[in-house]
Amino acid sequence: MDFGFTEEQTTVQELAQEILGNEATLDRVKEAEASEHCIDTGLWQNLAEANLLGIAIPEEHGGMGMGLLELCCLLEEVGRRVAPVPVYETLVLGALPIARFGSAAQQAEWLPKVATGKAMLTAALQDSGSSRLAEPATKATAQGDGFSLTGTKRFVAGAGRADRVIVPAMTDAGPALFLVDPQSAGVSLTGGRTSTGAPLHEMALDGAVGEQLGDASGADLLEQLEALALVGLCAMQIGVSDEALRITSSFAGEREQFGVPIGSFQAVQHRAADGFIDLEALRWCTWRAAFLVDEGGAPVREARVAKYWAADAGSRIANSCVHLHGGMGSDTDYPIQRYFLWSRALELNLGGATPQLVELGRDLASNGVEASA
Repeated sequence: MDFGFTEEQTTVQELAQEILGNEATLDRVKEAEASEHCIDTGLWQNLAEANLLGIAIPEEHGGMGMGLLELCCLLEEVGRRVAPVPVYETLVLGALPIARFGSAAQQAEWLPKVATGKAMLTAALQDSGSSRLAEPATKATAQGDGFSLTGTKRFVAGAGRADRVIVPAMTDAGPALFLVDPQSAGVSLTGGRTSTGAPLHEMALDGAVGEQLGDASGADLLEQLEALALVGLCAMQIGVSDEALRITSSFAGEREQFGVPIGSFQAVQHRAADGFIDLEALRWCTWRAAFLVDEGGAPVREARVAKYWAADAGSRIANSCVHLHGGMGSDTDYPIQRYFLWSRALELNLGGATPQLVELGRDLASNGVEASA
């Protein structure tokens, strides 16, 4: 079996490396972090012009017609450059669900705008009244031709800038997905910022109008969305961790103590080697999960395994890289600090290592080890 990238995937990766490597400079990242929405709009438009925002969007809607694997190649490079652009929120949480589950009219309205960089999307996956995405506490009540939504969503990334937010909610027929205008009546946003500088919002819904995404409902729909969301986070964590180890390896080869580079010390070598092993485990679990999700199923079990490694191994790598930098690791203006903060944010987003183990244990107890995800 060939586990290598295809020619198309390699081309996407190389193009993303070129654009992000040239433009996501330290000065540009700092400038974006200081802005209201923490977005480098120039970089966003250049990604659109290269059609990288259209990677997983069907060709009839102006995209490249590729899939999640190619999108993960882009996400890995976004993480590698800690680039302040909402690729994950707009493409993984927004465009992919619309492309997979939306009606023809919804796809025609939103997918071309995403591909050209004219629309930003996100999703409100964490419910204040429920710890499980497939069982949202937010209620959707049929009202005329649409639905009225009531509930509160937490930690909604990019809601202040998004044109639409995908909101999971419970209907009489089961859980479903809804498109909500975050600036419409019945929606209240309370903003805050993470340690990375990225804005997060609490989204309170009090009779907000929601347009159902397609006509499907049921737990399987939300499980597919959860699998997509988890795999996207893991792909970014690969890039963050890989680059953090590269920066640390370079530092250890140049920083001297007792007249020799610290990289010559066995303890430093062992810790760096442990980080490399963790990174490879994360990498292979992520690509396996991405392949299975791209096949059209909802392998949440595999996605949770990958997210466990993204959280557990990602945390170890981030800690090791900061520690091996000594005092420099605490300098907020030094590059490794951003990778540490991004790694922590990705670790906790949609549940850290322990919550993933809890859900995996519940799955194994209910369905058995050999059950197909």
